[in-house]
Amino acid sequence: MEVPGPERRLAAVLAADMVGYSRLMEVDETGTLARLKTHRLELIDPAIAKNRGRIIKTTGDGMLVEFHSVADAVLCAAEIQHRMARRNSDVAPARWIQFRIGINLGDVIVEEDDIFGDGVNVAARLQMLAEPGGICVSGAVRDQVGERLDKIAFEDLGEQSVKNIARPIRVFSVRLEADASAAPAASRRMPLPRRRAGRTKRRRRQAPRSRRSQCSP
Repeated sequence: MEVPGPERRLAAVLAADMVGYSRLMEVDETGTLARLKTHRLELIDPAIAKNRGRIIKTTGDGMLVEFHSVADAVLCAAEIQHRMARRNSDVAPARWIQFRIGINLGDVIVEEDDIFGDGVNVAARLQMLAEPGGICVSGAVRDQVGERLDKIAFEDLGEQSVKNIARPIRVFSVRLEADASAAPAASRRMPLPRRRAGRTKRRRRQAPRSRRSQCSP
């Protein structure tokens, strides 16, 4: 009788890691742990539950989460990053708590309550490519999501070679609507430079008249 192989399933895997964890712990260990715990209780864990995710494991500065739906995984990551940015807006930059998030769709090996395999490893590498406060997803995630999610866009970062993955990975960065809304807000602060430019033009028009008056007999 053949021994069955390990159980496998297709899963959307989210890997998250806290930026600058060691530095923050060195500066204020007690305060950092307290703030991280508060973020998890009030924001991160509820967002995961709301989007039907399952926390597989946590470390001091990161976590691994499984979703049955790719769209749920992306929506969860977007909610976490958007709300964390709002929370950091009232905090000095040196004390910001930010996360990098990577999401992959792939085959995983199931062992009791844990998951392993290539699908998990790729998610972890995508997380490392993300900017602080950002999200990177694999090409498989991008293809499955398509254009179904409002207020979320993708920027193609091309194929990337990452550690311990033999093949290059097609990577996309998630762009939230808030990223694009900053430009109009900045443009509303431009009236003063335009007024200065107008005065410069008037001075230039006066210069020729001055020269003509000097040359007249």
